[in-house]
Amino acid sequence: MRLEVKNAISGYGASAIVKNISMNVNSGEILCLLGPNGVGKTTFFKTILGFLKLKGGEILLDGENIHNWHRKKLAKAIGYVPQAHTPPFPFKVFDVVLMGRTAYLSMFSSPTKEDKHIAEKAMDDLKISYLKDKIYTEISGGERQMVLIARALAQQSQILIMDEPTSNLDFGNQIRVLEQINKLSQRGLAVVMTSHFPNHAFLCSTKVAFMQKNNVFTVGNVDEVVTEDNLKSAYGINVKIIDTKIDNGEIVRSCIPLIN
Repeated sequence: MRLEVKNAISGYGASAIVKNISMNVNSGEILCLLGPNGVGKTTFFKTILGFLKLKGGEILLDGENIHNWHRKKLAKAIGYVPQAHTPPFPFKVFDVVLMGRTAYLSMFSSPTKEDKHIAEKAMDDLKISYLKDKIYTEISGGERQMVLIARALAQQSQILIMDEPTSNLDFGNQIRVLEQINKLSQRGLAVVMTSHFPNHAFLCSTKVAFMQKNNVFTVGNVDEVVTEDNLKSAYGINVKIIDTKIDNGEIVRSCIPLIN
């Protein structure tokens, strides 16, 4: 499946926050959206997900404009993984994952055996079945994020929108989540994710979109977009990008902030 955004304009009320943005992501690709706070990344995501209406431009899925799509149809195509959160009720983990099947249920109907099987498989795929009967509010932040990804997989959408999937996670859990994102793309899913860490783009992105102030928007491969000049322009700090040769001979690129 191909997600294509053409000259998108969106915002709140009469205010346009995102202006004339264009990008695309195909099955098996990961697009990492970088940029400082306040430039419109969340607004952009809400627009793709249908929470905000476009003020101009188009959003296409496999060439079809989604402007008038019913919410259930859109949910079957695009899954959403929010930042890890604590819900007000102590649901079991399996029930949280099973909520991913909501788009397939009619009003007042209950999940079927097939729905439960799909939820169980999503947990198996992410190797978190051991959490099935635990209380969601009592597991770790990293485990909660994996549960939210499993919920999105149970939705069986072909595109995943992930809002800072490593937010508030420790270093180890950040890398584990990035490893799972890479595996999802290898399974053929298209992933669009935001991050505040440029190094995450080096670790798992096929493409990078850089959103800056004054509606500066740049899209390309990671080496073209994540440059010292772009990082300094966006974040107002000096950085150095270095290449490190690891044991297997592979070159790993990383971004090092410089403190005056």
